[in-house]
Amino acid sequence: MSPTLAIFVVASLILAITPGPGVIFLVTRTLSQGRRVGLASIGGVALGNFGNASIASLGLAVVFAASSTAFLIVKLAGASYLVYLGVRALISGSTASSAPRCPTSQLKAFRDGFLVALLNPKTALFFAAFLPQFIGSGGSPLTQSLLLGGVFVLIAICTDTAYVLAADALGPRFTKFLGWRSYGRYVTATTFIALGAYVALGGPDRASTVDRGQ
Repeated sequence: MSPTLAIFVVASLILAITPGPGVIFLVTRTLSQGRRVGLASIGGVALGNFGNASIASLGLAVVFAASSTAFLIVKLAGASYLVYLGVRALISGSTASSAPRCPTSQLKAFRDGFLVALLNPKTALFFAAFLPQFIGSGGSPLTQSLLLGGVFVLIAICTDTAYVLAADALGPRFTKFLGWRSYGRYVTATTFIALGAYVALGGPDRASTVDRGQ
């Protein structure tokens, strides 16, 4: 492993471990719907993140940075989807509070994770700022950027899986202590809606900060 790649892996690991809205989304999904849904959500988030890495590699992140309108449209779409997930969690919980919980299908969890990650333009801007620091003079910049983006996503999958498994392991104690069946849906709904507000209020100037972009 070259020194540059080693530095990239270490930096990526540190950034991936740092909790952000993506981690909160996964942990909340795991606590409310279980480990399988949490793991399925990881796949969607990973694909969405790689999509943003590809967008950054192709230079579209420059368009987001230069055009406030393009950034605003994608950002509000992502924020609206998060709010929708929160409202849906609240409504589904209230209509089935006395019945056994029906977990979200793994396909829907994958879709939700994908859309939440993909519709966050700050992630594309993050990759646009982070990846070029490790691209060498030899070889295609596009190829190197895509490979580095893939490495970052793989590292994030590992750390996200650790978060999901930890949430699943601690979930029974956590939910028993909080009485999740009674009002856990309010925690889930509030979390998603708050994430939507976070995404909506985040501007382009905040997108370039090193916070994993999620």
